[in-house]
Amino acid sequence: MRRAQPLAREEELELVERAGSGDEAALRRLVDAHYGYVVAIARRYRGWGAPMSDLLQEGVVGLMQAVRRFRPDGGARLSTYAVWWIRSAIQEHALKSWSVVRIGTGNATRTLALKLRHLAGELAGGGSDGEAKIAELASRFGTTVAEVKRLAGRLTTPDLSLDSVSQPMADAAVAGRALIDRLVSDWPTPEHVLAEIGEARVVGQRLAAALAALSERERFIIRERYYGEARQTFAAIGRQLGVSKDRARQLEAAALKKLAALLAPAIAADSR
Repeated sequence: MRRAQPLAREEELELVERAGSGDEAALRRLVDAHYGYVVAIARRYRGWGAPMSDLLQEGVVGLMQAVRRFRPDGGARLSTYAVWWIRSAIQEHALKSWSVVRIGTGNATRTLALKLRHLAGELAGGGSDGEAKIAELASRFGTTVAEVKRLAGRLTTPDLSLDSVSQPMADAAVAGRALIDRLVSDWPTPEHVLAEIGEARVVGQRLAAALAALSERERFIIRERYYGEARQTFAAIGRQLGVSKDRARQLEAAALKKLAALLAPAIAADSR
């Protein structure tokens, strides 16, 4: 896109009005005239990992948004208004390009991320100056020091592919191995899952047998207190059984004691 000559104020106002009415030629003329701002702002974000062509494209999108939203009534020139939209669009794309995991969802977080990116060199050295700067940013943006350090770590360490291989000079235990092969999962193994399912089945069978040995009233109390979606109160159980809530509490205690005695042999056998 060639560098266009700056527009006179009267010509700019006319083009803005025509563009607002859907005149594509006027829109292109305004974009051409302000494209230099897109280039200047995009150059500041070349180190964020996104291709320059993408940054320019996003900047043009922001510029077009500015043209469509611009209202000259306040007396400002389009360039003053458009710079904000261009910078916002490029910054948003730069942050997205830096990490596949979204860095921030709010304006404050994105602003903090951009500030940290610009201060990456100062913070990398650590020391009292770096700690003081981090504390200052945490106070300024209303967050914690730990959150600022976490975000700074995200911004100073680019994403790594799970297929990336350790360098030959790395520890012998990991050299030449892909990152995905070195990640430790905290998920249970299939064998562990099967063992837990089998154990749960055995426990369920023992509990069912113990419940069958209780009286009908005792089973009713245990079911209402421990098996329903909502745990029934002693008052509600007492009304259904025709006893006081204190008596219902005593009956529950007796039923639990009986259950414990019935299950004790099996528990003792498992502990050996």
